[in-house]
Amino acid sequence: MAQRTSYAQGTPNWVDLQTSDQDDAKRFYGGLFGWTYDDQPMPQGPVYSMAQIDGDNVAAIAPQPPEMAAAGVPPMWNTYIAVDSVDDAVARAEAAGGRVAMPAFDVMDAGRMAFVLDPGGAPVGLWQAGRHFGATRVNEPNAVVWNELITADPAGSAGFYQQVAGITTSVMEMGDDKYTMFEVSGQPVGGTTPPQMPGVPNHWHVYFSVADADATAAKAAELGGSVLVAPFDTPVGRMAVLSDPQGAAFSVMQPSGQGG
Repeated sequence: MAQRTSYAQGTPNWVDLQTSDQDDAKRFYGGLFGWTYDDQPMPQGPVYSMAQIDGDNVAAIAPQPPEMAAAGVPPMWNTYIAVDSVDDAVARAEAAGGRVAMPAFDVMDAGRMAFVLDPGGAPVGLWQAGRHFGATRVNEPNAVVWNELITADPAGSAGFYQQVAGITTSVMEMGDDKYTMFEVSGQPVGGTTPPQMPGVPNHWHVYFSVADADATAAKAAELGGSVLVAPFDTPVGRMAVLSDPQGAAFSVMQPSGQGG
């Protein structure tokens, strides 16, 4: 079990799904990952469904805002990065070439947040912890294990995140390839890589740890999702790229040394 009680600035600390069919998404991920839900009413009326494993928060599923649906924005998983001050981070983001997609605001006593677009157009949440600091369980089956910025300009984007949240980078050998790691205080917290296929927009991609990547991919298809990339081996584990019935893409990873 990998439980957390806080996150240093620059560390991805939360993910949530904005979807066109909240009830069906809850059914799908509940069947896939065994999540249960704690439905939290929001001031505007919709419910924010906290996905849990044994009472620990691991993610959330929320209805897509009507304006996003009207604009043709597809359902998607969002990554949030912990910051000490959202207002300061937003100012740094603008100075570094980013754009404000959602200005900073308080989420009751849970925290303060904003959404910005990095110079490549990838949206990312900035979260200043209040009562809610982020996921309380990570890096174990059915919880988030990795956050990855997929972008056409990894080097340029790395500079943006360094200015905004103090994230630094290093290069890791991945078989015959190289991979850019995002680090905070010398510890890996995520990574960035170019798209592996044409037509993929710049975005933050979410990986969930699973005990068996092949079985999870098969289960996703059974539940009405799609297998976008069939399970394949990498130096760090066996992975697959999946989508839920509403079309939100995510990956699963069976870490190396973990039997299926």
